[in-house]
Amino acid sequence: MSLVDFDVAALKEGFALHAWTLGFAESCTGGLMSASLARHSGVSSFFKGSVVSYAGSVKSQVLGVQASTMLSQGQVSRQTAKQMVEGARQVLDVDWAVSVTGIAGPSGGTVDKPVGTVCFGISGPGFAETYQQLFKGNREEVQQQAAQFGFELLLKALGNR
Repeated sequence: MSLVDFDVAALKEGFALHAWTLGFAESCTGGLMSASLARHSGVSSFFKGSVVSYAGSVKSQVLGVQASTMLSQGQVSRQTAKQMVEGARQVLDVDWAVSVTGIAGPSGGTVDKPVGTVCFGISGPGFAETYQQLFKGNREEVQQQAAQFGFELLLKALGNR
């Protein structure tokens, strides 16, 4: 799988300016955001780590996502992404976190949540948002697009600080 590209200099600058820290809670991307960031030198000044919560049990036991949320809304939902990002901030003890949970395919989609549906959470000081996107392509393409979009959301949120 190819790593994704993003403006790492802007990310470093944003985190250095406020001495903030960052972590991820990744499901369908399986650590792609973490790997894409960790390949750059100097990110250890702000990047603390990631939880790859592929299974629902990890989402609940490690990140504190409520089982009732996953049952009523699904593991791929804005509500689950919100609880994942909140859990990541707490478990990783970071200022900012990004969560991603989705259906990369080729199976697993439904009429309401087709393959390519990905939900995101982003949370930082005075900021908390969730998003849902529908990406097209094969499994790897969906994962790459999701990771790319996660970085775009993070950079946009930092730019508004």
